[in-house]
Amino acid sequence: MKRVMAPYLALMKLRVVELLLVTTLPALFLAAKGVPPIGVTIATLIGGTLAAGAANAYNMIIEVESDRLMGRTNNRPLVKDEVSIRAAHIFAAIITVLSLAIFLIWTTTLATICTAVAIAFYVFGYTMGLKRRTSQNIVWGGIAGCLPVLIGWAAITNSLSLTAWLFFFLIFFWTPPHFWALAIKYRDDYAAAGIPMLPVVASMKSVQKQMWFHTTGMIITSLAVLWSAHMPVWTWVISIALALGFGIQLVKIDGPDSDKSAAKLFQWSITYLSIYSLLLVVGVLVG
Repeated sequence: MKRVMAPYLALMKLRVVELLLVTTLPALFLAAKGVPPIGVTIATLIGGTLAAGAANAYNMIIEVESDRLMGRTNNRPLVKDEVSIRAAHIFAAIITVLSLAIFLIWTTTLATICTAVAIAFYVFGYTMGLKRRTSQNIVWGGIAGCLPVLIGWAAITNSLSLTAWLFFFLIFFWTPPHFWALAIKYRDDYAAAGIPMLPVVASMKSVQKQMWFHTTGMIITSLAVLWSAHMPVWTWVISIALALGFGIQLVKIDGPDSDKSAAKLFQWSITYLSIYSLLLVVGVLVG
């Protein structure tokens, strides 16, 4: 059974999904102003996992030929014929319907709508629309990855507040430097597949300049979330320290070993978002 399910789980890119859940959880706590209802929390996390997994599966179906050309992706289940395209379509459709049903039954209508929009935008807006047409693909395509924050908030309140939107924009600004750091390391792969990621078509100085723009927006919105959510002073101190760490890594991107520096920035961006999300949860609970 495990061997049968493994390729289907690989279609869902669960390691990527983890990061989406990392931002969904604090949104639940912030919206609830404390510990969120356990039933809604479980439904949101399971439904969110299935929704993101469905979007990722559709992404692999659409990009199977591109994946064959990239060393980073040429071991994916559709490329290796471990799952047929038809079976992948059926699997993606089933978990899409299941995720939306979970949200509709156990959370709220608004959370369900946001989830449907997230799936559709990632598949049609990013994968099919933007990815091969612009070097700013991840800037706008990253909106799909920002929506779990709104989904978590809406699951509790069936509404969206200023704090929810500020958190949304924090993820919006965080996404490009996070992903471009990865794209620097794999720019040859993207070039081979004909995908115009920014590090493929722009100089390193230009990439770094745009990463600084988004990082600045990330830092401003990270503090704005703390202000809007009335977080205690100690959360501001830690948040600023995290931002400084992010900036230190970004400075090194245009150095002699940009690939190695980019890999470190990519890892730091994950650490930044994980610690910041934990910070919000603890801030809500202990004040």
